[in-house]
Amino acid sequence: MEIRKITPFLWFDKPADEAAKFYCAVFKNSKIITANASMAIFELEGQEFKAGNFGPQFKFNEAVSFYVDCDTQDEVDYFWDKLTADGGEEGRCGWLKDKFGLSWQIIPVAFSQMMTSGDPVKTQRVITAMMQMNKMDIAKLQQAYDGE
Repeated sequence: MEIRKITPFLWFDKPADEAAKFYCAVFKNSKIITANASMAIFELEGQEFKAGNFGPQFKFNEAVSFYVDCDTQDEVDYFWDKLTADGGEEGRCGWLKDKFGLSWQIIPVAFSQMMTSGDPVKTQRVITAMMQMNKMDIAKLQQAYDGE
């Protein structure tokens, strides 16, 4: 196993192996390297994570989130549905919390492209449309971008 210099470490108040299994079920390109109730090491889309079950002293908050680039609306829908299942909660503007309280941003690649187009009028229309959304809708963002 390659040792990485920087690896996200997640502090849970639940069994670490439960969290690792959940995330590996959501992300197709994933694997559990080692896991038990106290500690887990797993990989999602090539990114290694370490997790521990250390009690309720610390909680996740929106100051740290994981950003998931999505190529299609189907991909946005998939991650949104999987990560909000079983007690997760929807947020605004593509943000959500999963059942462990971890924050995620489920963002279409098209949104990033629209936001970096260099046209401030189009960008503002996209921001206005996005502010009305929980889960991002690529078609509605595109309509806003196009001025429809």
